[in-house]
Amino acid sequence: MSVRLGDTAPNFTADTTQGKINFHEWIGNSWVFFFSHPADFTPVCTTEMGRTAQLGDEFAKRNVKPIGLSTDSVEEHNKWILDVNDTQNTELKFPIIADKSLEVAQLYDMIHPNTNTTEAVRSVFIIDPSKKVRLTLTYPMNVGRNFDEILRVIDALQLADEKTIATPADWAPGDKVIIPLSVSDKDAASKYPNGFETVRPYLRTTKL
Repeated sequence: MSVRLGDTAPNFTADTTQGKINFHEWIGNSWVFFFSHPADFTPVCTTEMGRTAQLGDEFAKRNVKPIGLSTDSVEEHNKWILDVNDTQNTELKFPIIADKSLEVAQLYDMIHPNTNTTEAVRSVFIIDPSKKVRLTLTYPMNVGRNFDEILRVIDALQLADEKTIATPADWAPGDKVIIPLSVSDKDAASKYPNGFETVRPYLRTTKL
């Protein structure tokens, strides 16, 4: 199946490095950074697992739980974690799903036959507390994920939900934001106390 933006994230039960989980129960009231890898002991993925661990505090302060997936076993994952900790100078504390049956990978359309028929591609899913998929990304095997962008998107999504705004190209926290067309000028005057600039009738910006 294809998992699209706005879909409810498919639920599943799986073994992980922290025991068996029901995915929706594990999510609870948190956001989730769910990311997959083709196999353990691969170089690019080792750096990504390490970077996720290094950013543990950044994810936590955004109420985000990271969870990885690889089509190897829990035993292999646990061996790999030792390598990740050693080579990336960190301590990996988030769970990694063991998906030897490919059940979860197929549920989330992570198996791309033109890439590999038995290994998951390097996918990213950002899932909100209501279990809705808010972002999907798929990276090629030889390009590492940009974690600054992953955190930036989470910040933008959470801010948009909280303040009823949209973010412009290359937005970073602290930059001006866009007032959606669904908000009238009258409502905007009270909703955004810092005022707003009308660049065009369809393009209004404000500073939060």
